[in-house]
Amino acid sequence: MPAIRMGVLGAARIAPAAVINPARSVTEVAVTAVAARDQPRARAFATKHGIPRVLSDYRTLVEDPEIDAVYIPSPNGLHGYWTKAALAAGKHVLCEKPFFFNDTATTEIYTAARAAPRQVVMEAFHYRYHPLFTRALDLLSEGAIGGLRRIETWMCFPLPRFKDIRWQLDLAGGSTMDAGCYAIHMARHLSGTEPRVTSARAWLHSPGVDRLMEADLDFGGELTGKITTSMWSAHVIHIGFTVRGDAGQLRVLNPVAPHAYHRLVLRTKRRTVEHAVRRPTYEFQMEAFANAVLRGVAPITGLDDAVANMSVIDSVYRAAGLEPRQPTPVGA
Repeated sequence: MPAIRMGVLGAARIAPAAVINPARSVTEVAVTAVAARDQPRARAFATKHGIPRVLSDYRTLVEDPEIDAVYIPSPNGLHGYWTKAALAAGKHVLCEKPFFFNDTATTEIYTAARAAPRQVVMEAFHYRYHPLFTRALDLLSEGAIGGLRRIETWMCFPLPRFKDIRWQLDLAGGSTMDAGCYAIHMARHLSGTEPRVTSARAWLHSPGVDRLMEADLDFGGELTGKITTSMWSAHVIHIGFTVRGDAGQLRVLNPVAPHAYHRLVLRTKRRTVEHAVRRPTYEFQMEAFANAVLRGVAPITGLDDAVANMSVIDSVYRAAGLEPRQPTPVGA
């Protein structure tokens, strides 16, 4: 029997890549159950992916004694509710990003997690566990480009399915929530400090729902930054980051899916190109989750990091003249 029996809260499209396939490589974890509001869909999903148990609803799965950990890929506005429910049931949590739906909600979720210190709470920023991003951080910490002056991050891709949950305001959708959380997260981790949002500009798909967002950041001292994120714009596919220093520049393409393609380019007195292992980011994330649950190794993308990232997301929305997202009523 695997050390960690994981249940999946919903037959989401991301679940096979994020947890089902990685669990086949990380033998200490097994996806043993799934629940969805649409039972026929849940049964079909379980059959396709070899999941042995289909439970009747989310609550039943969260409270099942044969489940050790819960993966939450639900719409953004439901993340907080089911995280709290899982913690109350004694489960470890791997939750898709963004962990929260606004920074006001972080307080009660943070309190719930602190009341369950033996349980792992981890936000699924999978790219952060891959050696490609680690190599970028090592170069910066070694002073490869000197003192940092400018960080620019991009997370842009087209999502023309306008009925998708990521376009729905009542499900806490919007480009900054779905894609921008990555751009903000990368900027924070590259700088090693928390930014102040100095300005932001939003282009809307529908009232309150951003399709494109640009935001300017101030990290203190001489370091500034910018994030660009979109789900429908002329940027099409633009994923990566550039860090400029007083002695050079570091550019990384596609840190979120380096198994598909990626490139790390370092420009100093000469130009060098590097590549990392083309192993999926999600496998490294699953290993980190297992290490956290079984060995007490604190995850990089734990609760404190999630709170800090959500705070910046909300600051971006406010600077752009938009309201932070609101929770989705359970059952919506």
